[in-house]
Amino acid sequence: MTITTGVDTRGADKLPTKKLGNLGEDIAADILARSGYEILERNFRTRHGEIDIVARDGDTLVFVEVKTRRSLVMGSAVGAVDARKVRKLRTMIGAYFLERSPRHSQVRLDAFGVFVMPGGFVEVTHLKAVGA
Repeated sequence: MTITTGVDTRGADKLPTKKLGNLGEDIAADILARSGYEILERNFRTRHGEIDIVARDGDTLVFVEVKTRRSLVMGSAVGAVDARKVRKLRTMIGAYFLERSPRHSQVRLDAFGVFVMPGGFVEVTHLKAVGA
């Protein structure tokens, strides 16, 4: 399936690492918003780390981890969301609930893998309910 985003990816394969990560998060947020999700927060910081995106999908509160890669040397982007990372994210989600006290009937943890290829072409993988 081909998805068009409103995010400019020209030259993305040459961006410094931090900017590349920000671009990946912009792409994920854009795709989520175009798919009907409401983006509630981005880059929610806890003492344990940062939740990239917090969104609402109907009655479900969705926490999204975004991994962006320009090479497969370190493995696939979504492959970086392993059991250890899921445990850490669950701790951060707990911190989010303590601080924000959201009222949602369901909670889900998703992962986005953004692979930036030469020329700025992008391949995106969205995995729902990782670590469930």
